[in-house]
Amino acid sequence: MTQNNFHKETAYFASGCFWGTQYHLEKVKGVDSTHVGYMGGTIDNPSYPEVKTGTTGHVETVEVIFDPSQTSFEQLVRLYFETHDFTQVGGQGPDIGSQYRSVIFYCSEEQKAIAEEYISKLFGMGFKVATALEPAGKFWIGEDYHQHYYDKKGETPYCHIYRKIFHD
Repeated sequence: MTQNNFHKETAYFASGCFWGTQYHLEKVKGVDSTHVGYMGGTIDNPSYPEVKTGTTGHVETVEVIFDPSQTSFEQLVRLYFETHDFTQVGGQGPDIGSQYRSVIFYCSEEQKAIAEEYISKLFGMGFKVATALEPAGKFWIGEDYHQHYYDKKGETPYCHIYRKIFHD
């Protein structure tokens, strides 16, 4: 009998409306599951109506649980940057407010170093990166109706469009 030593890792990405972020990240081979929710704020168990006011300090965030033998945090970071406008300050597309900031919430020093490396690469390519790096805190899962929104609707994101940036 063979024992499966499946090891999962977790990553947290915020890039505007969490629907579009989840749409792209959940399709990566090796991603076990994704959830949309909230991170970084000042109240416990926030609701969408509270977060959307922009007064709680929370950011719409996607939790990604993945198998590092099939995909890497680095691959997820690359896709993250290639699916949103990481140069926009104070929101994403038409979604304006601190709850829509571009943030990578890192779970380890290794994740932080990889994110810093990619931000540095982007600066080197002439981009003014607005993405913040913050240590991951408590993740509050969002309401059911927000989970896998675009898949439920049979639609594609309007402000999270894939564009190739990294050519190495």
